[in-house]
Amino acid sequence: MSIEKTSPNAAKPRVAIVFGGRSSEHGISVVTAGSVLRAIDRSKYEVLPIGITHEGRWALVGDEPSRMAITDRQLPDVDGVAESTEGQITLPSNPTSREVVWSEPGAAPKVLGEVDVVLPLLHGPWGEDGTIQGLLELSGVPYVGSGVLASAAGMDKEFTKRILESHGIGVGSYTVVRPREWETETGRAAARERIAALGLPLFVKPCRAGSSMGISKVKDLADLDAAMDEARRHDPKVIVELGVQGREIECGVLEFEDGPKASLPAEVLIDGDFEFYDFEAKYIDSSEVQIPARLTERETAEIRRQAVLAFDALGCEGLARVDFFLLPDGSWIVNEINTMPGFTPISAYPKMWEATGLPYPELIDRLLTAALNRSTGLR
Repeated sequence: MSIEKTSPNAAKPRVAIVFGGRSSEHGISVVTAGSVLRAIDRSKYEVLPIGITHEGRWALVGDEPSRMAITDRQLPDVDGVAESTEGQITLPSNPTSREVVWSEPGAAPKVLGEVDVVLPLLHGPWGEDGTIQGLLELSGVPYVGSGVLASAAGMDKEFTKRILESHGIGVGSYTVVRPREWETETGRAAARERIAALGLPLFVKPCRAGSSMGISKVKDLADLDAAMDEARRHDPKVIVELGVQGREIECGVLEFEDGPKASLPAEVLIDGDFEFYDFEAKYIDSSEVQIPARLTERETAEIRRQAVLAFDALGCEGLARVDFFLLPDGSWIVNEINTMPGFTPISAYPKMWEATGLPYPELIDRLLTAALNRSTGLR
């Protein structure tokens, strides 16, 4: 079989921007990719956009960020920007080569050139959870962000809380309902008992999902089963948390040469039409995010300190967004950690760093530079 080769510009690092994916956060990932494609410094980097379809096919897509935006309240998808509905991308299968191959039925495979670094803008399972990180480790291709373990632990809300608790970092009250437990009569009864003991209101969440997908607020235990069904549509493992009365504060963490540092924090100001910061409030109706958050100097210093502690506790690399609640008594608890936060036009992470003095293009440059300087494998 003959393989046709292309000749990319070897003078600039080649960045494969991977987005889309099989999770329910597919559309948000596409929007994130569009924002990054608009902002990345083309004088420093050559870009290869790669989209993963809902079914998991790796597709070559056009470098057209204008088509990767929310339009008329509808999220974009990879099929809408793919150059072919049948062709597919193949990453290198061994660490001695970084060549990416494009193949279509009836045509000779085409080598698209070597990739120097991958920016995996995937959210949720099959991407943010350590799976693509493991694939890239096996391939020996450097990538932006946390490694396999930190990505997996950060995606799983149960293990995030367990790790943070073991480091003395505060988290809210919760219980976990595992798949087999909810599927048996005795197990379901035991789970209901634990859940009732938490109190009300409750938040029922898929344990390994993001973008507020599948989350329900439960004020009456009569509504618990419906909330469990909704969460289990996204993940068979469910976490149930006691509702917290407090201010929702976010803080970005970024790795520098001398260690991780925290951004100025942001405060989520939820529109009165929404009971909590759900998907519609985040991405469609865009509740306000106040940057910097209206905190005292002491509160700002403390949240930045705790954000870095949480980042280190999970063993994160590159970047993360740590979400907190500031309680009425002045204490903090961590709600969750995002090891690949959103980079959409309304996302808090790049906005927090811009307010801290690092504009969006420079933020992307710093992430790519750090990844290029870091080896794969144990480190």
